[in-house]
Amino acid sequence: MISPLSRFRQPFTAEVQKRLKPCPPDSVLREEDLAYLPGPVRNYLHFTGSVGKPKVCNFRAEGTGSMKRSPGSRWMNIATQQYNFFDDPARLYYIRSSLFMIPFDGLHAYTGTGATMKINVAYFFPIADAGGGKMTVSETVTLFNDMCLLAPATLIDKNILWETVDPLSVWARFTHNGITISAMLYFKESGELVRFVSDDRYMSADGKTFARYQWSTTVGEYHDADGRRIPSNAEAAWQMPNGAFTYARFTVKEIAYNCPEFR
Repeated sequence: MISPLSRFRQPFTAEVQKRLKPCPPDSVLREEDLAYLPGPVRNYLHFTGSVGKPKVCNFRAEGTGSMKRSPGSRWMNIATQQYNFFDDPARLYYIRSSLFMIPFDGLHAYTGTGATMKINVAYFFPIADAGGGKMTVSETVTLFNDMCLLAPATLIDKNILWETVDPLSVWARFTHNGITISAMLYFKESGELVRFVSDDRYMSADGKTFARYQWSTTVGEYHDADGRRIPSNAEAAWQMPNGAFTYARFTVKEIAYNCPEFR
Protein backbone atom coordinates (compact mmCIF):
# COMPACT_ATOMS: atom_id res chain seq x y z
CA MET A 1 0.00 0.00 0.00
CA ILE A 2 1.25 3.48 -0.87
CA SER A 3 1.46 5.79 2.13
CA PRO A 4 -0.57 9.04 2.03
CA LEU A 5 2.59 10.70 3.37
CA SER A 6 4.39 10.24 0.06
CA ARG A 7 5.54 13.55 -1.43
CA PHE A 8 5.93 12.05 -4.90
CA ARG A 9 2.80 10.03 -5.57
CA GLN A 10 0.61 13.04 -6.35
CA PRO A 11 3.02 14.71 -8.81
CA PHE A 12 3.62 11.32 -10.44
CA THR A 13 -0.12 10.83 -10.91
CA ALA A 14 -0.63 14.39 -12.17
CA GLU A 15 2.19 14.20 -14.71
CA VAL A 16 0.86 10.89 -16.05
CA GLN A 17 -2.76 12.02 -16.26
CA LYS A 18 -2.00 15.13 -18.25
CA ARG A 19 -0.22 13.02 -20.89
CA LEU A 20 -2.80 10.27 -21.27
CA LYS A 21 -4.81 10.61 -24.47
CA PRO A 22 -6.34 8.25 -27.03
CA CYS A 23 -3.79 6.57 -29.25
CA PRO A 24 -4.25 6.80 -33.04
CA PRO A 25 -6.88 4.26 -34.12
CA ASP A 26 -6.09 1.45 -36.55
CA SER A 27 -2.34 2.11 -36.34
CA VAL A 28 -0.68 -1.27 -36.82
CA LEU A 29 3.03 -2.07 -37.10
CA ARG A 30 3.45 -3.64 -40.54
CA GLU A 31 6.30 -5.42 -42.28
CA GLU A 32 6.95 -2.41 -44.51
CA ASP A 33 7.58 -0.26 -41.40
CA LEU A 34 10.64 -2.41 -40.71
CA ALA A 35 12.18 -2.12 -44.16
CA TYR A 36 15.01 0.24 -43.22
CA LEU A 37 15.96 -1.48 -39.93
CA PRO A 38 19.06 -3.67 -39.54
CA GLY A 39 18.43 -7.40 -39.78
CA PRO A 40 18.93 -8.11 -36.04
CA VAL A 41 16.37 -5.42 -35.11
CA ARG A 42 13.83 -6.74 -37.64
CA ASN A 43 14.29 -10.24 -36.23
CA TYR A 44 13.83 -8.88 -32.71
CA LEU A 45 10.55 -7.18 -33.62
CA HIS A 46 9.28 -10.46 -35.03
CA PHE A 47 10.52 -12.39 -31.97
CA THR A 48 8.65 -10.02 -29.63
CA GLY A 49 5.43 -10.34 -31.62
CA SER A 50 5.36 -6.62 -32.36
CA VAL A 51 4.57 -6.98 -36.08
CA GLY A 52 0.86 -7.05 -36.76
CA LYS A 53 0.08 -5.48 -33.37
CA PRO A 54 -0.91 -1.84 -32.71
CA LYS A 55 1.94 0.65 -32.66
CA VAL A 56 2.81 1.82 -29.16
CA CYS A 57 2.11 5.38 -28.01
CA ASN A 58 2.48 4.65 -24.27
CA PHE A 59 2.82 1.87 -21.74
CA ARG A 60 2.33 1.27 -18.03
CA ALA A 61 4.62 -1.19 -16.24
CA GLU A 62 4.69 -2.44 -12.66
CA GLY A 63 7.54 -4.42 -11.19
CA THR A 64 9.57 -5.60 -8.25
CA GLY A 65 13.26 -6.09 -7.69
CA SER A 66 16.20 -5.00 -5.60
CA MET A 67 18.74 -2.18 -5.68
CA LYS A 68 21.88 -1.06 -3.87
CA ARG A 69 23.35 2.47 -3.68
CA SER A 70 27.03 1.44 -3.67
CA PRO A 71 29.11 -1.73 -4.11
CA GLY A 72 29.36 -2.21 -0.34
CA SER A 73 25.77 -1.41 0.60
CA ARG A 74 22.87 -3.77 1.28
CA TRP A 75 20.34 -4.88 -1.30
CA MET A 76 16.94 -3.22 -0.84
CA ASN A 77 13.70 -4.71 -2.14
CA ILE A 78 11.76 -2.30 -4.36
CA ALA A 79 8.35 -1.92 -5.98
CA THR A 80 8.00 0.25 -9.07
CA GLN A 81 5.38 1.78 -11.30
CA GLN A 82 6.11 3.67 -14.50
CA TYR A 83 4.45 5.23 -17.49
CA ASN A 84 6.32 5.95 -20.72
CA PHE A 85 5.01 8.11 -23.56
CA PHE A 86 6.40 8.19 -27.10
CA ASP A 87 4.51 10.73 -29.23
CA ASP A 88 5.97 13.43 -26.98
CA PRO A 89 8.63 11.36 -25.20
CA ALA A 90 8.37 11.21 -21.42
CA ARG A 91 9.22 8.69 -18.71
CA LEU A 92 7.69 8.83 -15.22
CA TYR A 93 9.02 6.27 -12.75
CA TYR A 94 7.81 5.92 -9.16
CA ILE A 95 9.74 3.69 -6.75
CA ARG A 96 9.11 2.50 -3.16
CA SER A 97 11.35 0.65 -0.73
CA SER A 98 12.51 0.49 2.88
CA LEU A 99 15.77 -0.10 4.73
CA PHE A 100 15.95 -1.08 8.40
CA MET A 101 12.15 -0.66 8.49
CA ILE A 102 12.43 2.97 7.37
CA PRO A 103 10.46 3.65 4.18
CA PHE A 104 11.65 5.70 1.26
CA ASP A 105 10.24 6.56 -2.11
CA GLY A 106 11.37 8.44 -5.18
CA LEU A 107 10.38 9.84 -8.53
CA HIS A 108 12.40 9.86 -11.75
CA ALA A 109 10.79 12.25 -14.23
CA TYR A 110 11.93 12.75 -17.83
CA THR A 111 9.75 15.24 -19.67
CA GLY A 112 10.08 17.88 -22.33
CA THR A 113 11.64 20.25 -19.79
CA GLY A 114 14.46 17.87 -18.77
CA ALA A 115 14.97 15.14 -16.20
CA THR A 116 14.99 15.00 -12.39
CA MET A 117 15.57 12.34 -9.74
CA LYS A 118 14.19 12.91 -6.23
CA ILE A 119 14.38 10.42 -3.34
CA ASN A 120 13.14 10.92 0.24
CA VAL A 121 13.70 8.79 3.33
CA ALA A 122 10.76 8.54 5.75
CA TYR A 123 8.83 10.56 3.15
CA PHE A 124 10.20 13.92 4.34
CA PHE A 125 14.02 13.80 4.28
CA PRO A 126 15.71 14.13 0.88
CA ILE A 127 18.76 11.99 0.14
CA ALA A 128 18.89 12.68 -3.60
CA ASP A 129 17.74 15.63 -5.69
CA ALA A 130 19.26 15.57 -9.15
CA GLY A 131 18.61 17.60 -12.26
CA GLY A 132 20.43 19.45 -15.02
CA GLY A 133 22.18 18.47 -18.21
CA LYS A 134 23.93 15.28 -17.08
CA MET A 135 20.74 13.97 -15.54
CA THR A 136 18.81 14.69 -18.74
CA VAL A 137 21.43 12.91 -20.87
CA SER A 138 21.31 9.94 -18.48
CA GLU A 139 17.54 9.68 -18.61
CA THR A 140 17.62 9.92 -22.40
CA VAL A 141 19.68 6.72 -22.29
CA THR A 142 17.15 5.19 -19.88
CA LEU A 143 14.24 6.14 -22.15
CA PHE A 144 15.93 4.50 -25.12
CA ASN A 145 16.70 1.43 -23.01
CA ASP A 146 12.99 1.18 -22.17
CA MET A 147 12.12 1.46 -25.85
CA CYS A 148 14.44 -1.42 -26.66
CA LEU A 149 13.38 -3.73 -23.82
CA LEU A 150 9.77 -2.87 -23.03
CA ALA A 151 8.40 -1.23 -26.18
CA PRO A 152 10.32 -2.61 -29.17
CA ALA A 153 7.54 -1.52 -31.54
CA THR A 154 8.86 2.04 -31.04
CA LEU A 155 12.22 1.17 -32.62
CA ILE A 156 10.89 2.34 -36.00
CA ASP A 157 11.28 5.89 -34.61
CA LYS A 158 12.96 8.09 -37.24
CA ASN A 159 15.05 9.71 -34.48
CA ILE A 160 17.10 6.49 -34.23
CA LEU A 161 20.09 6.07 -36.53
CA TRP A 162 21.11 2.41 -36.92
CA GLU A 163 24.33 0.76 -38.04
CA THR A 164 24.88 -2.99 -38.33
CA VAL A 165 28.08 -4.13 -36.64
CA ASP A 166 27.78 -7.86 -37.31
CA PRO A 167 24.93 -10.38 -37.69
CA LEU A 168 24.12 -10.26 -33.96
CA SER A 169 24.91 -6.69 -32.90
CA VAL A 170 23.95 -3.16 -33.92
CA TRP A 171 24.95 0.34 -32.94
CA ALA A 172 22.23 2.96 -32.42
CA ARG A 173 22.10 6.73 -31.97
CA PHE A 174 18.92 8.18 -30.48
CA THR A 175 18.21 11.92 -30.58
CA HIS A 176 15.57 13.84 -28.62
CA ASN A 177 15.35 17.53 -27.71
CA GLY A 178 18.81 18.18 -29.16
CA ILE A 179 20.46 15.44 -27.08
CA THR A 180 22.02 12.45 -28.84
CA ILE A 181 23.01 9.28 -27.03
CA SER A 182 24.35 6.00 -28.41
CA ALA A 183 24.21 2.34 -27.44
CA MET A 184 25.25 -1.11 -28.61
CA LEU A 185 22.58 -3.81 -28.77
CA TYR A 186 23.45 -7.51 -28.73
CA PHE A 187 21.09 -10.27 -29.90
CA LYS A 188 20.83 -14.06 -30.02
CA GLU A 189 20.38 -15.92 -33.28
CA SER A 190 16.86 -16.76 -32.13
CA GLY A 191 16.03 -13.05 -32.16
CA GLU A 192 15.95 -11.89 -28.56
CA LEU A 193 17.86 -8.87 -27.31
CA VAL A 194 20.25 -9.98 -24.56
CA ARG A 195 22.35 -6.90 -23.73
CA PHE A 196 22.21 -3.11 -24.03
CA VAL A 197 25.42 -1.10 -23.45
CA SER A 198 25.94 2.68 -23.41
CA ASP A 199 28.79 5.01 -22.48
CA ASP A 200 26.50 8.04 -22.19
CA ARG A 201 24.89 7.54 -18.78
CA TYR A 202 26.09 9.16 -15.54
CA MET A 203 26.13 7.51 -12.14
CA SER A 204 24.95 9.59 -9.16
CA ALA A 205 23.79 8.41 -5.75
CA ASP A 206 23.02 11.86 -4.31
CA GLY A 207 22.32 14.04 -7.34
CA LYS A 208 25.33 16.24 -6.58
CA THR A 209 28.27 14.26 -7.94
CA PHE A 210 28.22 12.51 -11.31
CA ALA A 211 30.63 9.97 -12.75
CA ARG A 212 30.49 8.66 -16.30
CA TYR A 213 30.94 4.90 -16.49
CA GLN A 214 29.81 2.36 -19.04
CA TRP A 215 26.27 1.28 -18.22
CA SER A 216 24.62 -1.96 -19.30
CA THR A 217 21.39 -3.89 -19.02
CA THR A 218 21.53 -7.67 -19.30
CA VAL A 219 18.26 -9.41 -20.11
CA GLY A 220 17.19 -12.71 -18.57
CA GLU A 221 14.14 -14.67 -19.63
CA TYR A 222 11.28 -13.47 -21.82
CA HIS A 223 7.57 -13.98 -21.21
CA ASP A 224 4.27 -13.14 -22.90
CA ALA A 225 2.57 -9.99 -21.65
CA ASP A 226 -0.38 -8.10 -23.12
CA GLY A 227 -0.03 -10.02 -26.37
CA ARG A 228 3.70 -9.36 -26.78
CA ARG A 229 6.93 -11.03 -25.69
CA ILE A 230 9.10 -8.92 -23.39
CA PRO A 231 11.86 -9.52 -20.83
CA SER A 232 10.53 -10.87 -17.55
CA ASN A 233 13.72 -9.91 -15.72
CA ALA A 234 16.92 -7.95 -16.22
CA GLU A 235 19.82 -6.49 -14.26
CA ALA A 236 21.67 -3.21 -14.61
CA ALA A 237 25.36 -2.64 -13.94
CA TRP A 238 28.07 0.01 -14.03
CA GLN A 239 31.54 -0.88 -15.30
CA MET A 240 33.62 0.94 -12.69
CA PRO A 241 37.45 1.20 -12.61
CA ASN A 242 37.70 -1.64 -10.09
CA GLY A 243 35.19 -3.90 -11.87
CA ALA A 244 31.52 -4.36 -12.65
CA PHE A 245 28.98 -3.14 -10.08
CA THR A 246 25.55 -4.72 -10.52
CA TYR A 247 23.24 -2.34 -8.70
CA ALA A 248 19.72 -3.27 -9.79
CA ARG A 249 17.67 -6.37 -10.54
CA PHE A 250 14.20 -5.98 -11.99
CA THR A 251 11.23 -8.24 -12.60
CA VAL A 252 8.33 -7.02 -14.75
CA LYS A 253 5.12 -8.13 -13.05
CA GLU A 254 2.60 -6.42 -15.32
CA ILE A 255 2.65 -4.30 -18.46
CA ALA A 256 -0.10 -2.74 -20.60
CA TYR A 257 0.20 -0.80 -23.86
CA ASN A 258 -1.73 2.19 -25.19
CA CYS A 259 -3.37 2.86 -21.84
CA PRO A 260 -6.42 5.15 -22.02
CA GLU A 261 -6.46 6.09 -18.32
CA PHE A 262 -4.40 6.12 -15.13
CA ARG A 263 -4.35 3.03 -12.99
